[in-house]
Parts: sequence; structure tokens; C-alpha cells
Amino acid sequence: MREAIAAHVRDGDTVVIEGFTHLICFAAGHEIIRQGRRDLTLCRLTPDLIYDQMIAVGCARKLVFSWAGNPGAGSLHAFRRAVEGKGPPLQLEEYSHFGMVARLSAGASRLPFWTMRNYSGTDLPAVNPAIRTVTCPYTGEILATVPALNPDVTVVHAQRSDAQGNAQIWGLLGVQKEAAFASERVIVVVEELVDQSVIRSDPNRTVIPGMIVDAVVVEPWGAHPSYAQGYYDRDNEFYIAWEGVSRDSAALSRYLEEFVYGVEDRRAYVVRCGGLERLRAAERVCAGVNYGF
Repeated sequence: MREAIAAHVRDGDTVVIEGFTHLICFAAGHEIIRQGRRDLTLCRLTPDLIYDQMIAVGCARKLVFSWAGNPGAGSLHAFRRAVEGKGPPLQLEEYSHFGMVARLSAGASRLPFWTMRNYSGTDLPAVNPAIRTVTCPYTGEILATVPALNPDVTVVHAQRSDAQGNAQIWGLLGVQKEAAFASERVIVVVEELVDQSVIRSDPNRTVIPGMIVDAVVVEPWGAHPSYAQGYYDRDNEFYIAWEGVSRDSAALSRYLEEFVYGVEDRRAYVVRCGGLERLRAAERVCAGVNYGF
């Protein structure tokens, strides 16, 4: 992880750490913090705890997003302090969920913008000048548009990949594929490295093809406290506790000193957490398929 972040994440970059509740790469965010990256534009549909931590330490210049919060538990208080002028300064660029999906889809397709209807009746266009309109050449209908998003680097956490970076994901999906295809550089972080024959035996699960991947990092427990389907469960207690930690800037600083700056890598983080085996997933294996020939 240290080498991947050093090689591919630079000051001033536009960075996406994707994952929708599932497979959020906290390990990559922690390494970005440890390496002291600054002036980043952080993008994501649903920035949660890891972006709260990155904002708290001053990594971010700007947040491009569609919703921000601690899912099921409350606010992101470092983010809130920044917005209220009580923390590191932070610019905001807000869209709807589908607005962010559309931006990444346009970026992945190498189109300049994406058309959509879902800004009718909202105030977002009034506060975000990047949301514009176009007249449909076929129907004359006025449609909203959002510009393509092409990040400098996208981090995708996946269950497994081969050494070439052909990464497989199952369970809850977000916009990992779109974000990866839209990006200049792609880091794939996996729970497990497998032989290419395993990937080839189940090709429909391959969400990210190795041809667009720049680095592969094997990082078990790299998504904690989010979850990796089939490997470990979501650490709900952590999310509940974060409400108190994030609300108190001194408590947040202590957390970062102990669990981010105070550990060398993810393995040391897991040890500092007292081990995470309590979250280990039981087996529930789906039936295989016959691909024939």
C-alpha cells in the first residue's frame, strides 16, 4: 500500500475512493493521511468516515459528492466543522446520487457530459453552476446536464484479483467500474490474490479488468470498518462510536494518532484494534455454473 500510494497519489490530485457501504478502502485513505498528501479533490457518491478523517487532517481542498454522513449514526463532524469554517477550509460541489453516477459514466465513456431529468424541482442547480441544461435535438425537451468526471486516481477495494489486476466483486455494488474506467490511474486493493485460473473460471464477476489497473495491493481487512461480502461483516459498533469521536476534535486527533499515524501499516492497525476475527464471515457458498464450451 505504501508503494502504491507513493507512486500514484500526488498532491493536488482528484481522488476517488469508491464503495457503497460495502468495500470502502479505509486502508488506502489511512496511507494517504500518513504520507501527508495535500490539496486533494476528494470525490465520492457517499463520503463517510474515511473522508471525514482525511478532511480532519487537511488532505482535502475540495469535496465533490452527493451525500455525506455517518450511515445510520449521524453526521460527519470534521466535515461539518470544515463547512462551518471551524476546521481546515473545504470547498464543496454537490450533486444528486445519480448526478455523480452520471458524471462518472460520462468520464468512463469519454463523453464531455451526461444528460438527465432528476434536477427538476431542486435547488442544486442554483448553487452548483456545473449543472446546466441542453435542448434535446430529437424532442425539444430541456434536459439537465452534468460534466464528465475523470479522476487522476481511483481506489477500488475488491474481494479478489489475480496479479494482473483482474478484480472480482460480488455483493453490493456501487460505481466502482465507472470510476475505474473514468480514471487516469487505478489502484485495486484486494482481500485475496488468486491465480488467473480462478478469475477465468468465473468471468462474470470481473468488474475491473487488469488492462486499466496500475497497482494491485493485497490488504486483508483493508475495508474495515465497512465490510467485504464473504470475508467479514460491517463493524456497526465502530460507526456508532464514531459519532462521539468525530464530534470532539480532540478525541478525533487521539484516534488518528493511535490508529493511523501510530501504526506502520494495515497489519499493525488490525493488531491495534485487538484483532477483528469477531467480524469474520461464515460460509454461505452459492451454486457454481457450467460455462460449457
